[in-house]
Amino acid sequence: MTIVLVMAVTSFSFAQKNEIKAIEKALKNSNYADAKSAASAAQGLIGNMDDKSKAKFYYLKAQALYANGNGSDADIDEAITSLENLKDLESKMGKLKYTQKANEMTTGMVNTFLTKANEAFTKKDYKVAAKRFEKVYRMSPKDTLYLYYAASSAVSEPDYETALDYYIELKNLGYNGAEMNYYATNVETGEEENFSDKASRDFSVKAKLHKLPREKKSASKTAEIVKNIALIYVSQGENEKALGAMADARKENPDDIGLLLSEANVYLKMGNRERFKELMEEATEKDPNNAELQYNLGVLAAEGGNSEEAIKYYEKAVAINPNYVDAYTNIAVVILDGEAKIVEEMNALGTSKADNIKYDELKEKRTKVYEKAIPYLEKALELKNTNIDAARTLMNIYSALGETAKFKEMRTKVEAMEASANGN
Repeated sequence: MTIVLVMAVTSFSFAQKNEIKAIEKALKNSNYADAKSAASAAQGLIGNMDDKSKAKFYYLKAQALYANGNGSDADIDEAITSLENLKDLESKMGKLKYTQKANEMTTGMVNTFLTKANEAFTKKDYKVAAKRFEKVYRMSPKDTLYLYYAASSAVSEPDYETALDYYIELKNLGYNGAEMNYYATNVETGEEENFSDKASRDFSVKAKLHKLPREKKSASKTAEIVKNIALIYVSQGENEKALGAMADARKENPDDIGLLLSEANVYLKMGNRERFKELMEEATEKDPNNAELQYNLGVLAAEGGNSEEAIKYYEKAVAINPNYVDAYTNIAVVILDGEAKIVEEMNALGTSKADNIKYDELKEKRTKVYEKAIPYLEKALELKNTNIDAARTLMNIYSALGETAKFKEMRTKVEAMEASANGN
């Protein structure tokens, strides 16, 4: 029995070595299909391998499955697991013979998949991009930015179920995406430039190639992540979960204006316009010099039919930011909103003397509406000379007012804009 047992153990040992050699030989010849088959065969013998052989097997198996970047998604997942098993095993052994090689291999895998992820994103193949970015993150868990990219890609697909999983994972990891940016002004061009790291920036400043160094931390992505979680819940009809996600986030960050606005957007998505307005007003109190907040309240008031309130908010927006084109345009839109009713009344009149008098009164009223709107449209066009909607509206107003010279001038501008838009 002892002789039989020894022969059996020896047989297993030879089988293990032969299978591992088969993987090595196939890899040497870049024959990844054979290497994968040999790894599969060796997998059945792993229970009888010693730790040294197991470590080597895990490393070779990962190489076979990775196939120099050509492995399937399932194979890559298995390769990542094999490398993790290797690192855990050698860590327990206290001998890192293959771990360094595994780290180098992981770096290569990360670079390969990052390139593929970027290529897919550029081609707008967001589904593939999301999976590739996730792979990069799984291979290098410290780089949580790539899980954020995976979530953003999934949203762009759109694949909200997958995006939700990624966003929840990011939230649980405490990811906020805030990074320190390093700036300095180019001495030759006078343009401020962003450096990849502090050392590079400081070196360039020391070499007198740049001056005026400064540092600024980028905005946190926490509000965006929580908002997207909430909006996905809303799209799924899970309103309570949506509000719960927002409440938890705001409890942790009560002064975060981004989270406040995100909660407002969730209520708007749910159709609760009153609560949306309340939160927007709260946001303007916290940030009174934010032109965009005032503008959004103007939009809300205009949609609710409150013209005077809408104009008040739009005017606050331009008072804060005199170059806010959309605010000027929307003021004109609100003013001109009453024109249709005036024209309807004019068209309903008869030919009696009383009707003619009424017609002239309405015509004068319409003229005043036009005259009130003109300065805002002209300002919008001045700030953005490609604003074709403002130009067309001005052209039609000048025509209605009988201002022929201005009408012809504006018509020429409109025709030039249309030609430019059509590539002529």
